[in-house]
Amino acid sequence: MILFLLSGPTGRTLAFRNPSTSVLRTAQRALNDCGTGLRYGTPSTSFDDGECPFQITTPIYYVNDKPHIGHAYTSTACDVIARFMRLSGREVFFLSGTDEHGQKVEQSAGKRGMNPQQFVDEVSVNFRDLLDLMNISNFVRTTSESHKEVAQKLWNKLIEKNYIYLGTYEGWYSVRDECFYNESELVDGKAPTGAEVEWVAKEESYFFKLSDFEDKLLRFYEENPDFIAPAGRRNEVISFVKGGLRDLSVSRTSFKWGVQVPGSDEHIMYVWIDALANYISALGYPESKNFSKFWPASLHVVGKDILRFHAVYWPAMLMAADMPLPKRLFAHGWWTKDGEKISKSLGNVIDPVELVEQYGVDQTRFFLMTEVGFGNDGDFSDRAFIQRVNVNLANELGNLCQRTLSMVFKNCGKQVPSDIGPFADEDEKLLESARTLLDRAGTEVANQAIHRYADAVIQMVWDTNKYIDTMEPWALRKTDPERMETVLYVIMEVLRHVAILYQPIIPDSANKILDLLNVPQDERTFAHLTDQYMVKEGSTISKPKAIFPRIEVEELVES
Repeated sequence: MILFLLSGPTGRTLAFRNPSTSVLRTAQRALNDCGTGLRYGTPSTSFDDGECPFQITTPIYYVNDKPHIGHAYTSTACDVIARFMRLSGREVFFLSGTDEHGQKVEQSAGKRGMNPQQFVDEVSVNFRDLLDLMNISNFVRTTSESHKEVAQKLWNKLIEKNYIYLGTYEGWYSVRDECFYNESELVDGKAPTGAEVEWVAKEESYFFKLSDFEDKLLRFYEENPDFIAPAGRRNEVISFVKGGLRDLSVSRTSFKWGVQVPGSDEHIMYVWIDALANYISALGYPESKNFSKFWPASLHVVGKDILRFHAVYWPAMLMAADMPLPKRLFAHGWWTKDGEKISKSLGNVIDPVELVEQYGVDQTRFFLMTEVGFGNDGDFSDRAFIQRVNVNLANELGNLCQRTLSMVFKNCGKQVPSDIGPFADEDEKLLESARTLLDRAGTEVANQAIHRYADAVIQMVWDTNKYIDTMEPWALRKTDPERMETVLYVIMEVLRHVAILYQPIIPDSANKILDLLNVPQDERTFAHLTDQYMVKEGSTISKPKAIFPRIEVEELVES
């Protein structure tokens, strides 16, 4: 065993047993930069330096109906990334909220016999409650006065720069998508999304000079090849822009529910200017400290159906307003259910609240983040949900915790083993894998590969189960008690790494494991994934309790 000591300018010293080069480099940088506190940061990429303040956003959700699995999926993914960044020592602003204006909302309110404000006040609560239920925070509403003021400031900036003019619009419009479509984009008389379209006949409208930005956008995409991800989505956007951009209608007069266009009694803003402005209104554009600190946004996460608005319209508006563009835009796929498209007509809409009530919050978060590669389409089935949770959480992680800690409780005087012998090669190999797990996970999260980050932790648990089965501490109890304690200690230390790194995905359950390991509350960040903070030898542990009970549904669980 080789012991490394690193010292910072304040005199603080950290000790490492057999650390990897990357761990040493990161720790020394953190000591030098942060003085009294270790700060890990995240791996740098072409679009993120791994250290600066980090703003991550979901799209703001349209409130014409109650939340579905897609809302929970996007929000959970962003929450996982935000938690990972915070645990890495970065300052994070995580934003979500509701988009409460537009023709669709006005129509939905009318069907309910309500005025639009009453309707959105009622429905937005469902989205806030979902975020609370899924353990997610930070929320903005586009009907707030502070947001309206920012949307109007952005409008006035575009007027000042001469990028908005008054004209007349006619063409195809989808109320459901809140989107204008060219004739060439229609498929069997409908929008590419399958939504119905209606003809808008010569309505007076303000226009944004989107056509002025065709070459500028293409040049930006070329100079920033990682701006849009995954790569296939980037290709779609480039193809769309190369097909030619027409000026964009950005106001309506045929309905009234929206942000008033400054200086006009007849016009309200097109919902997407209003909605997209939330990313800066939440930061207090243009003069607040938060705006200076967090803009440009580090990461916008959206569904692939609204990619155009975020990859074309939003960058063009920001260019027009002389504002820096977001650093990264990631568009994920859609969910189907049992191989079929999810729709009200099929009666197969997945209610995330019901999922949580039936299976649990962490179980739902885990399934959504591990079942499909982030960025791809995914299929939901109860059978797949139960199988994944039972295998990865109940059988592998839960059982490993239970049998390890039960042995420690019964055979080590209810204390973390302290009669530890020298680490064998097998011990060091497993411990080194745990020490480098943060590096592997951090690289994946930095590139939004949440599923691969989860896979790395799942593999670590699998390797530890293989280790305990090979070492057989239950047999060592009679033949070599010291070796038994060493093996159990190694497993507890690996579980400490696993639980700390699982906090972004399954926060409640991961902290329950850390409680069982008697890890102090103030030693649960990624800065503490060093040998200096190894499980405390001789510390008292409580009798272990099951963290992940198996889900038993007779007609769904295979024997």
